[in-house]
Amino acid sequence: MGEAGLGRKDDTGKLRWDLIPAEPLREIVKVLTFGAVKYAPDNWKHVQDARQRYYRALIGHIQDWREGEKNDKDSGCYHLAHAGCCLLFLLWFDLTEGVKGDQ
Repeated sequence: MGEAGLGRKDDTGKLRWDLIPAEPLREIVKVLTFGAVKYAPDNWKHVQDARQRYYRALIGHIQDWREGEKNDKDSGCYHLAHAGCCLLFLLWFDLTEGVKGDQ
């Protein structure tokens, strides 16, 4: 037991997942859910020329947002949430390149 009968937990140096803002994350999960229903769960991992295509989609969603369009016409989700998904996909490909090969 710690001080004054309090429990103890050593979490110094651990990642602070609680710092991710919940609402923007929820919007990204909505996009992922839409994609899982429309295509298949994790379909994005198997798209041919994925890096080029998700980069193009990322820029397209940001440009639509810059031009004042908040939501994607197909999904109804925020363009910035779509852009967040594309960015996560690109990062995943970079992080797993040595593991999964060039996607």
